[in-house]
Amino acid sequence: MINIVTLDNDRSKTCCFTGHRPEKLFPGASLQSVPVRRLLSIIALHINTALEMGCDTFISGMARGIDIWAANLVIDMRRRRPNIKLICAVPFPGYADPFLGIDKWHYNTIIEQADKTLYTAEHYSRGSMSIRNRFMVDNSSRLIGVVDDMQSGTGQTIRYARRQGLDCDIIWLKDAAPMLFAGSDELLRR
Repeated sequence: MINIVTLDNDRSKTCCFTGHRPEKLFPGASLQSVPVRRLLSIIALHINTALEMGCDTFISGMARGIDIWAANLVIDMRRRRPNIKLICAVPFPGYADPFLGIDKWHYNTIIEQADKTLYTAEHYSRGSMSIRNRFMVDNSSRLIGVVDDMQSGTGQTIRYARRQGLDCDIIWLKDAAPMLFAGSDELLRR
């Protein structure tokens, strides 16, 4: 039986992440793409804002895409600010079993470097991701989100965070697109 861990964090100093998986962001979204690297710069600015607002603990739901990329940013920042903590809230044991290649490598590397990893359920169920998302919000005072589709799990998490009174820093893909894709024609010609 898996032991479901509870948090002893200071909620007022905790920020969680939500965002789409790569295939839901835009075609060709990967860590190697210029638009994703630009998006990561924006997320890093939001993390720095959270740090300036007193956050020292970050929760990642460890989904492919934004969750894992944001967790990597926190780990990178922790090299300069060792007081930063990273908590991985995994929906259930075996969640990452289907991950392949670089996604699997990033997941395992982050889990190894996290200050705490916990499971929000003992096994998969239809609501596993929603339970994880609510857990992250319920243990945070701030949320950083990257969203295009508010009907998605990301959209549900943002709506729940707003209802719970969290400070929400939302990066709307449609608004960020001109900056993310600036010069794309030139990049494609190279």
